[in-house]
Amino acid sequence: MDKKKYIEEANKMLSKAYIPYSKFPVGAALVTKEGKIYTGCNIPYSKFPVGAALVTKEGKIYTGCNIENASYGLCNCAERTAIFKAVSEGERDFSYLVITGETDGPISPCGACRQVIAEFCDPKMPVLLTNVKGDEKEVTVEQLLPGAFTIDDLK
Repeated sequence: MDKKKYIEEANKMLSKAYIPYSKFPVGAALVTKEGKIYTGCNIPYSKFPVGAALVTKEGKIYTGCNIENASYGLCNCAERTAIFKAVSEGERDFSYLVITGETDGPISPCGACRQVIAEFCDPKMPVLLTNVKGDEKEVTVEQLLPGAFTIDDLK
């Protein structure tokens, strides 16, 4: 199956995703951009699409998808893609992060993503973990990575 077919299948599956969660007006429906968040995914190895949306306190939304590479260590997850897009545009003040994927329960970020989230987001900032079936779990950044290594540790 080629990349285009993976993306078509992911978009079909994601077109059904919607998280009606009033505290987070930007839920999985936006993360999937009405079923199209994964159009940028490059997932030929894992075939595991993930989407993320980082919302600033001004209401600006930065989305991200996972991008794989034959050298696995060079892959970039959806969460980091969204954060790096926002940071590269000068954003530093975030309201919340939504992450969704094709998992049995709410998706959980990897360790590298947790470290990057802790670096750029307030420890008390909410993170909404979801899946395409509508399951959700709200956590804070500090709950994702207790005792995070931060700039304060370098002093």
